[in-house]
Amino acid sequence: MSPTRAGEPRDPHDDGRPRLRAVVGSDRIEEEIFGRAFDGKVVRRIWAFVEPYRRQVMIAVAAVITFTLAQLTIPLLIRYAIDHGMAPDADPRILSGIVAIFAVVIAVNYVASRVQEGVTGRMAENVLFDIRRKMFAHLQRVSLSFMDKTEVGRLMSRLQGDVNSMQEFLETSVLSVGDVMLLVGIVGVMLWLDWQLALLVLAVMPILFGVRVLWIAKARAAFMAAHEANSITNGALAEAIHGVRAVQAMDRAALNAELYGELVDRNYEAHLRASRLAQIMVPIVDSLTGIAMAVVVVAGGQMVVSGRIDVGVMVAFLFYIQRFFDPIRSLTMQYSVMQRAMASGHRLTEVLDVEVSVEDAPDAVPLGPDDDGSVEFRDVTFGYNPKHPVLKDVSFKVNSGETVALVGPTGSGKSSSMALVHRFYDVQDGAVLVGGKDVRTVTQESLGRHIAMVLQEPYLFTGTVMENIRYSSHWASDEEVVEAAKAVGAHSFIEVLPQGYETMLEERGGNLSLGQRQLLSFARALVADAKILVLDEATANIDSYTEMLIQKALRRLLEGRTGLVIAHRLATIRNADRIVVLQQGRLIEEGNHDALIAKNGLYSKLYNLNYASFDDIPEELTEADREVAT
Repeated sequence: MSPTRAGEPRDPHDDGRPRLRAVVGSDRIEEEIFGRAFDGKVVRRIWAFVEPYRRQVMIAVAAVITFTLAQLTIPLLIRYAIDHGMAPDADPRILSGIVAIFAVVIAVNYVASRVQEGVTGRMAENVLFDIRRKMFAHLQRVSLSFMDKTEVGRLMSRLQGDVNSMQEFLETSVLSVGDVMLLVGIVGVMLWLDWQLALLVLAVMPILFGVRVLWIAKARAAFMAAHEANSITNGALAEAIHGVRAVQAMDRAALNAELYGELVDRNYEAHLRASRLAQIMVPIVDSLTGIAMAVVVVAGGQMVVSGRIDVGVMVAFLFYIQRFFDPIRSLTMQYSVMQRAMASGHRLTEVLDVEVSVEDAPDAVPLGPDDDGSVEFRDVTFGYNPKHPVLKDVSFKVNSGETVALVGPTGSGKSSSMALVHRFYDVQDGAVLVGGKDVRTVTQESLGRHIAMVLQEPYLFTGTVMENIRYSSHWASDEEVVEAAKAVGAHSFIEVLPQGYETMLEERGGNLSLGQRQLLSFARALVADAKILVLDEATANIDSYTEMLIQKALRRLLEGRTGLVIAHRLATIRNADRIVVLQQGRLIEEGNHDALIAKNGLYSKLYNLNYASFDDIPEELTEADREVAT
């Protein structure tokens, strides 16, 4: 038998065979381009954000060059001081002069370091601010089909984790330039001081390069695995938080915690392995530093004893060796940073490159106050997948000021029709007209002001009641907001809230009932004062008393406005001027309630199934009729 927790009832259908447990979150691995330490395409895209701050970049580079020159100068000053300023017969003024120059170099070193760190830090923050702002603005405009199939957790991972990786890269990229310059400079100076001793020191470099080649392959795979594990864990976390009510209702909390724990363990192991590989080069470089210094002490000491080189040269070599491996150690760490940054940059540019499928035409004109509220579908064919249309050659017209209800079985295309009116998507064939103009020829901003939508599940934002009601009409006065709330019957419950209209709402309005949230969404639609009102099953989750308030408000709300209504409530449909019946994406009936009942077609069957009691369902309704209706 399958194992169960202590005290947990056994599944009566359990036949003892092992079963897959439902996962928490998605285990899908998203596409990833990872492993190139330098990706020219990503760098060019990121440079577009850096370019406005060219002046700061030039200042930072100049500061790094100055800092590098100061670092190269210090061992030479020490060498000169030992060989010429500390000799028994040396002029005391020589040593004093060297000390003064040394103090100046140290001061220059300090100032250059501070300038570089300060300028680079500010530049990186500005660039990241611009990237976040661009990504946020782009995600507000992308196709809804992309948002429908993309997990929130993965997007948040890109907006936060990947942007932070880019910040680390931007802050260290200028240092990388300095490290390379310092490395080249040290090699050049050592060869100038004594080329034979320099070659002995550089003999350890092939060992370092060989280890590095082996390390890169393993590090690449480890960093990619860490990115994937982090993305999966974030996706699962977001899904579990958003679905917490369903989790608790189905008693999934303990199992989800166990499954999430497994994801966290995998994430921990992946990051631990990546961290170990990122750090493994540091002790290797330190060991090679010790070997190189030992070579200088032994070989250089013999050269000093033989009189071939001065003591100051050997001391300078020791200083240069210590500094020589510092940039190697730093570049090794920055390679890890660059690996993460290239992957993160690719993921960020992927988001920025998501196609905005619905955009204003170059010659788009705004809908004005003189344009009426008529809506017309002309031979409209549309599908989220063009090969499988959900609307097929649909044609009907809603006159300005008329209320039309759309009715049909699930999947018949009702909500898709509403989405096309607001131009959330573009049709494949035909045209949707608002105010007599094709929605593809008008600006989306003006179309949004022309149409107000109330959806089945009202979405409220963190903020006050007042701010939520005028979310789409920020220009509305407090008096207009209160008037709209009174019109839809929301004023009475708002007044008894702790701070009235200034009461802060929790996330998604969690401190209000569903009916109260829906009333606020009606008030939001009313204060927008749009010519067209779209109700997409807006009363489906409302209790009878609240529905009574809303039906009363609807008469006020629809007065002088065009109404497009999807509803399963009898009162809303019966009061409509006309009813359009859809089935499998085609318009099959049209007329008012009485005419369609008399016609005894699909609408009549839907009505009898949905609004009559079970005992009153006519016997002539066959099983096939029931299947069509549902």
